[in-house]
Amino acid sequence: MEPLDDQQAAARAWFEALRTRICNEFQAIEREAGSDAQFEYTAWDREDPSGEPGGGGVRGLMKGKVFEKVGVNVSTVGGTFSEEFAKAIPGAEENGRRFFATGISLVAHMANPNVPAVHMNTRFLTTSRRWFGGGADLNPALPKAEDTAAFHAALKAACDAHGADYYERYSKWCEEYFWLPHRQVSRGVGGIFYDRLEGDFDANFAFTRDVGEAFLAAFPAIVRKRMNEEWSEADMEQLLVFRGRYAEFNLLYDRGTTFGLKTGGNVDSILMSLPPLAKWN
Repeated sequence: MEPLDDQQAAARAWFEALRTRICNEFQAIEREAGSDAQFEYTAWDREDPSGEPGGGGVRGLMKGKVFEKVGVNVSTVGGTFSEEFAKAIPGAEENGRRFFATGISLVAHMANPNVPAVHMNTRFLTTSRRWFGGGADLNPALPKAEDTAAFHAALKAACDAHGADYYERYSKWCEEYFWLPHRQVSRGVGGIFYDRLEGDFDANFAFTRDVGEAFLAAFPAIVRKRMNEEWSEADMEQLLVFRGRYAEFNLLYDRGTTFGLKTGGNVDSILMSLPPLAKWN
């Protein structure tokens, strides 16, 4: 992989620092619940199809009392796209199919059905063009209007600080993206999703950092509020069926899954988003 330039290095450093802060917060929640669960970190390296070193990443995985399964991954990869995949990536064919990508990806599946699952991903990609993308979305099996409102409010504040139309555009994009067309249902209760945010690196990087900060402020608060609530067998049944829908989306439609597999990423890291248990009727 080619040496990182200043923008690439700055993005990588932010994603890795955010990973550490999120993992520390999640471990603190486990301590509060009387659990000693910790993240286990597994480093992986990638060989580019050209034979060159292709970067790599670290998978962070924790299974605890509150977080039944949570993965927080960071990766920094680069090399050459296949001819077929390069056609789907802006600027790749104009760049000799060379690319660079760095980012953080998080999925948490919770033990208590009252606590929503969550997904967050932000990334920086370069070809002959450069852009940020990502977002965060809440995925409750038992939706609670108060939690949905709090999560959206945090993301809206992040959006409003950078563009008057950001929240309207990116929340709508999230609704459209996290949709299961074969079932005609949404995967969750939304959030924001953005991609191909290019042009002013500093402004776009600042927005991406604020998305991470908004997630870190909003989601742990929801977890602490709900993690000790009582639940029934019917609630657990609903959780397991909901997880089946979640798995269907990630395997059939998710761009991040496709990108990781198409670029030779670590399979265990890519598929960490799948729930530990799920059910199909």
